[in-house]
Amino acid sequence: MKFSAFFLATLATSASAFAPSRTASSPAVLSAATLEAPDADKTEAPAAAADSVPAEMNVEKDWEVNGFVKDSDRVMPGRYNDKANSIAIPFLPRPTALDGSHAGDYGFDPLGFSEKFDLYSMQEAEIRHARLAMLAVVGWPMSELLAPSWMLRDGCAPSVLNGVNPLSFVGIVGALGALGYFEIQTALRSNEETPMGKLHKKDMSAIWKYGVAGDYNWDPLNLYSSCGDDYKGRKGLRDVEVSHGRMAMLGITYFAFWEALTGHPIVENNMLFHPNALFPLLVGGYLAWSQIYEVGPLNEYPIEIRYTNEGEMKLKRLQKGLEETMEQSSESAAKVKAVLDDLDSKYDIYEKVGSAPKKLVESVKSTYKYW
Repeated sequence: MKFSAFFLATLATSASAFAPSRTASSPAVLSAATLEAPDADKTEAPAAAADSVPAEMNVEKDWEVNGFVKDSDRVMPGRYNDKANSIAIPFLPRPTALDGSHAGDYGFDPLGFSEKFDLYSMQEAEIRHARLAMLAVVGWPMSELLAPSWMLRDGCAPSVLNGVNPLSFVGIVGALGALGYFEIQTALRSNEETPMGKLHKKDMSAIWKYGVAGDYNWDPLNLYSSCGDDYKGRKGLRDVEVSHGRMAMLGITYFAFWEALTGHPIVENNMLFHPNALFPLLVGGYLAWSQIYEVGPLNEYPIEIRYTNEGEMKLKRLQKGLEETMEQSSESAAKVKAVLDDLDSKYDIYEKVGSAPKKLVESVKSTYKYW
């Protein structure tokens, strides 16, 4: 507040630089994003004085104004303000704190945690678990495929539900200890003054005074700017990371419960780890289905499965094609049967063909005296 008062006083004392001193004009409008020119409808200055205002005062600046950030250079709040219901659960009201400002925010909070606890801390916990799950969902099946048998439990990866041997227990305790130490060192928003932390604080300056959860100032391959070196590209990559992490958390939970309930490794008879026709058939079935049907918008209730733009036409064409094929097959089968009936009346082929397997078995048995 002290800084804002000083800033306003400085602008007031230098007003003569923008208009003649004899003209009484309304105070300049300031925002955290831009320095805007006085509104022409609200000023009492003559037209000549208005013409004397530099042209660049009427447009958004291309630089920061005393530490402030332009709205076009940061995430703005209220993305979902026009939506009364949650996108993830359309029949429930949208949680107040989840307005679409943060990565991975689809309004899913049926228990209202975002309104009871610190949102930043919950985001931090989610991204840590998500990253760990993404590593685990790859490491779990790889260990069952490649690790020596003495590290596993009846072919299953060591876990709380599967049990562990002493050596695996030591390794797990060591890994958890290292992760715990890392968590202590990076907890409580200790990343705010790092180079990447300052960049995130700029991106999120219209939302809150913090940066983003999960920022460890670590990007050795400079991939964070691969989708654009601006707040949109960075938020887009965070959206992708959170979405993959959530799927990984569901996947690793499925792994653990499947093995605990069945006692069989997740890689055993699994279509993703052993070649078979089931997976290609499922993919082909989904692609065929998606040519005809699509899922309606998730932010509309009820969620509908409906035809695509040409789905109904494609379905009718497919049905017509199947009917024509069946008719042609029936006609062909009738013609073939008529020919076979004629041959049977002449050469008795039905009886000869029917008795052929029995004769073949008898001839094979006759070649070996112990049959």
